[in-house]
This record gives sequence, structure tokens and C-alpha cells, in this order.
Amino acid sequence: MIKYLGSKRLLVDLIGDTIDRLAAGPTVLDLFSGTSRVGHALKRRGFRVIANDHNAYAHTLARCYVEADRQSVERDALLLIDEFNRLPGEAGWFTETFCERSRFFQPKNGARIDAIRGAIAGKGLPPDLEAVLLVSLMEAADRVDSTTGVQMAYLKQWAPRASNDLDLRLPDLLPTPAAGRCEAHGLDALEAAGRFTADVAYVDPPYNQHSYLGNYHVWESLVRWDQPEVYGVACKRIDCRERRSVFNSRPRFHEAIRGLLSTIRAPVILVSFSDEGWLSRDAMEAMLAELYDGRAHVMTIANEYRRYVGARIGIHNPRGEKVGRVSHVRNTEFLYVAATQPIAEALPDIGKRLANDA
Repeated sequence: MIKYLGSKRLLVDLIGDTIDRLAAGPTVLDLFSGTSRVGHALKRRGFRVIANDHNAYAHTLARCYVEADRQSVERDALLLIDEFNRLPGEAGWFTETFCERSRFFQPKNGARIDAIRGAIAGKGLPPDLEAVLLVSLMEAADRVDSTTGVQMAYLKQWAPRASNDLDLRLPDLLPTPAAGRCEAHGLDALEAAGRFTADVAYVDPPYNQHSYLGNYHVWESLVRWDQPEVYGVACKRIDCRERRSVFNSRPRFHEAIRGLLSTIRAPVILVSFSDEGWLSRDAMEAMLAELYDGRAHVMTIANEYRRYVGARIGIHNPRGEKVGRVSHVRNTEFLYVAATQPIAEALPDIGKRLANDA
């Protein structure tokens, strides 16, 4: 999967184990699916996952990893991947924007991305199959980029991997889970919360001012293929200035998350949230306790982890000069659990096991 700030790679087993032990039912709603790492893992465990994310690149990842079933798309996807891997490069908008005006990729790979993305667009593929090919291209590009994992900027010197040749691979597709076919949606989180009923809802919202659209604007433009007007050194999409999530606003965050949680239609809610977020542990626990007419049972699991590499290498000015010190290199991720029924008996040793693992 692509490099991603906020990825739950280190927590995905804990999340899955927690949902398994709660035994609330087979359907899980993932309201901010991002890379779909959590949704993909839950599908692998047999859950019916309803994934949602309003960004086009994340919706495409969910369509590939959650909605598409291996038995339906694998054969055609492999044939197309082989065909596209043999395409010569043909420099176009992507190369000009992300290899010449900015420097996220070397031009040889930018030209291949242009050629393959144009070929995908010209095929008129069914949505699930198209999503698999787009994710294959996105992940191939991610393996040869020159960033620290976010697209706010690119490295001053080429990353060694940027010299490698772009190569498409089949994403890790899963068969239809035992609980039934999964879904992927591209709605606003509040709309999705009110539309879908589930046994468990998993909530992993943005927690500060940094927009995922701004952090991953290259993938948004690659998926949309709309050749937008761009701005700045990083050649961000112009709509990065306009499509601001309410969850990226400090003054609006508290009421936004309260409104979202109260709209969710599920007897169990899991919330992932960092200690760098705009809501303290005490405030989040108090908010969750208000759910289900004030009768919610709440448990909090804390996990310490290293900050992403871009935060650990220091603070630099646009000329690449180090201008500040990193205040901390570790964070705590909280997994909050709220339910209509008591949960302590279902999760008696989760906190202890997590402390040992950390």
C-alpha cells in the first residue's frame, strides 16, 4: 500500500482483535477509509465492510481493496497489467507538472505514468476493474517517488528509489468475505454516517489542520485525471485551497466530531485519535460517554509509536537548511471504544497486551 501519514499499519491487528472480541456483528462501517488498510484487514477477517472517504484517491483505494473481489477482477487485471507494463513512456501533463515544474518523480517514470494513465482512461473499464488498475499505478508511482511520505514537498536530493523503473503489480485483492460483498463510497463522512447502519463503526478522522487532500494531492490528480490548475512549489491542485474539511478546523472540530458521533447508527463505535489532535483524552471520553442517551460504556486503549520520518528529520526552510528542532519523536494513538453494552469483559487483557507490545 502507499506510504501514508496516519496509516494504521501498527494498529490494524489491535483494531481487528478488538472488533472480533466484541462480537457485535458482521458489518463494519469505516467512515474515513484513507488507504483502506483497516477495511482491507477486516475484509480478510471475514467482515462485510462499508468503506467511505470523500477524496477520490481514497475512494479508489477502497474500491480496489474493499469492494472489488479477487475472483471477479484478477484475470482481467493481470492481462491489463502485463499490457500496460510494456507501454513506452509518453510525456504529458503529469510529467510536466510533477517531474519538471516540481520534482516528485524522475521524467522517465513520469512519462510512463502519463502513458499508462491515458491507456486506463481509454479502456472504458468497469468501475471495480478500473480501480484495481489505478491502484496498481498509484502504488507503482509510490515506489519510485522522492518524498518522505507526504506530498507537501519533495526531497532536495533524489531518493535512491526514484531511479528505479516504474513497474505495475497486482494489488493484494481479497475474495468476497463470509459476511457478504463489501462496498466503497465517496461521501462526506456525516452523510455516510446518517445513511448506513452497521454493527460497528470505525472512525479515524483528521485531527489537526493538515489536509489529506493537500498531503496526497498528486494521487488525487492521478485518479481524477482532470489536469487541474496548480499552485506553489509542490504544484498542488487549486482546490486544495477550497475543499477544506471541517475536521481540519480547530474552532469547528469539537462540534463536528460530536455531530458525527451522534449521527452514527451502530451499537459499537471505535475511534482512533492521536494525542496531537485537537481533543484531549478526557474530552473525547466525556463526549463518547454522552452517546446512546448517556448510557455508553467507554474504554480507552493507548499505544505509543514513532512519528513519521518527515517529522523526525527536523524542520527545514525552503532552501533545505535546518532551522528548528523537533519537539518530540513519539506520539500516543488512542483507540476509544464506546458501546451500548458493557465491554470490559470482552477486552480484559487488551490494554495489558498493548503495553507489553509497545
